[in-house]
Amino acid sequence: MKGIQLFALSIFSAAFFSFTPHDKKYIVIDAGHGGNDSGAVYGRFSEKDISLSIAREIQKISEKQGKFEVVLTRNSDTYPNLSERTSQINSLNPEMVISLHVNRSPQEETTQQGTEIFVQNSESSKILAEKISKKFDAVKIEDRNLHMLRETKAPAVLVELGFINNRKDREYLTSEKGQKEIAQKFVDIFNEY
Repeated sequence: MKGIQLFALSIFSAAFFSFTPHDKKYIVIDAGHGGNDSGAVYGRFSEKDISLSIAREIQKISEKQGKFEVVLTRNSDTYPNLSERTSQINSLNPEMVISLHVNRSPQEETTQQGTEIFVQNSESSKILAEKISKKFDAVKIEDRNLHMLRETKAPAVLVELGFINNRKDREYLTSEKGQKEIAQKFVDIFNEY
């Protein structure tokens, strides 16, 4: 009897899932670095922690306000390599991909500040970069031949959110208020998309 019930349940499950709509629309947020790769570091602050914290905040706000499902390439202090990240991204066929990073200049403390955006050589990625640039008042948009941008099939941008070794940028990027504001700007862009 138990075998018949399990068989019936498996048939029901197969039928149910085959009629479930598969038109979910995804946005992938890639929190740069992670694990043993800290990225840019300044004192007790690291790029890997800042990017992950902002990525989580984007996902949290988007769950409440967004029309897309936000997927993170990492949700903890791990380091999926670049090929693993782009493979995961391409399997989802997302609407867009945003890789979050934090900049650092060679000096100990710098006057350089602001958001910089790197883009792959595709029209849809450039349009996305322009939208982000306007929202963040970016200091530059530049073509870069980076793995994340080159190997991702969806429109993709890499966003350097500010300079970890600029006091003003660092205070903003590491504050709860700053991270929420940054995340909200991204969700606003998604909702206008």
